[in-house]
Amino acid sequence: MGTEFLKIRDSEEARDIINKINFKKNIEEIALKDAHRRVLANDIISEINLPPFNRASRDGYAVKAEDTFGASEDVPVILKLIDIVRAGDAPTKKVEKGTCIEVSTGAPMPEGADSVVMVEFTENKQEGIHIYRSVPMGEFVAPEGSDISKGDVVLKSDTLLTHDKIGVLSAVGVGEVNVFKKPKVAVISTGNEIIEYDEELKYGKIYDINSETIANAVKSCGCTPIYSGIVKDDYDGLKNTLEQHSDADVIITSGGTSAGAGDVLRSVLDDIGEVFVHGVAVKPGKPTIIGMVKDKPLFGLPGYPAAALIVFHVFVAPYLRKMASRKVSRKSDTLKLPISRRYHSSKGRHQYVLVKIEDNKAHPILKDSGAITAIADADGYFEIPKNVEIIMEGTEIEIMLLESQ
Repeated sequence: MGTEFLKIRDSEEARDIINKINFKKNIEEIALKDAHRRVLANDIISEINLPPFNRASRDGYAVKAEDTFGASEDVPVILKLIDIVRAGDAPTKKVEKGTCIEVSTGAPMPEGADSVVMVEFTENKQEGIHIYRSVPMGEFVAPEGSDISKGDVVLKSDTLLTHDKIGVLSAVGVGEVNVFKKPKVAVISTGNEIIEYDEELKYGKIYDINSETIANAVKSCGCTPIYSGIVKDDYDGLKNTLEQHSDADVIITSGGTSAGAGDVLRSVLDDIGEVFVHGVAVKPGKPTIIGMVKDKPLFGLPGYPAAALIVFHVFVAPYLRKMASRKVSRKSDTLKLPISRRYHSSKGRHQYVLVKIEDNKAHPILKDSGAITAIADADGYFEIPKNVEIIMEGTEIEIMLLESQ
């Protein structure tokens, strides 16, 4: 098969094809201390009540509520102090009528007591504890199991374990959790012109940008990048590199996708894999390739850094996030702002335009997809449908933020 593009797909067709690519989720058990930003693979059911005992929720005095009835500033009730119980102590005495026990926040409630009078409404005097207000039964007492009962589902499967969720698991004594394994994504930069950062920059060469850019974008999707290094525009070299990634779940290449004599990815895939899409009606990103190699999804991104980044966010990131059990989209990923100037789009193609956010406006970045400053200045991008040719200054546009993804 030659190097010409296959039938050019529109962006919705490309998304539909990607969504039909199946994947398998694997599970591993890890220590809770290593679980930050991992995704639960099963429901967590509490094996204890929380609190595990009736607990004082304020500093004060554990009392029988009926002993405080009628207490006021003018006519206090006086109770005999028989003990002090701090958080972590086990009470040894029982509150009888006319007595009280001093308790601190978090302390177990002594037997016989059903309420706590806050210390602010009491006074410790020689003849006893003066109570200046009455309290109802249960005042400032957290009953055993009132927060979480044994057998309750504490967190559901697919929950992202942020710091607060990890705190919940700690509270019920969970030390290990089953989480989904992070999908492994091979990241391959291709091109005869690109070199590593520590090589001499000779005439005609440029430093590799896409490896680090895409690898870190992969991390933001909850996946683990496997850096493959630079592969020259050589059939055998690229074929061997693709075949070596048996441990990867997904392969992402950049460069080598255009229908030119020096681009070989399509040829390699025709021989050892399958091409689903070669060419998407978007700007930038027309040369994008979507296919399979050895039962692994492969995404061939354009070589230009800005184009590669946009195609990754538009087409690849949602798929990776779904693989990693991350939310595919969130309101926090978007922002609506007026566009700072009139903008003409490319007729007949979806267009994605990088923008800089400044002075509460979206400023289109008017540089081609090969300009590095386009990435340096970008805060996000917006989409222009293929049937829209002009966006007038001041029009409110929806911006997909790069950082939050």
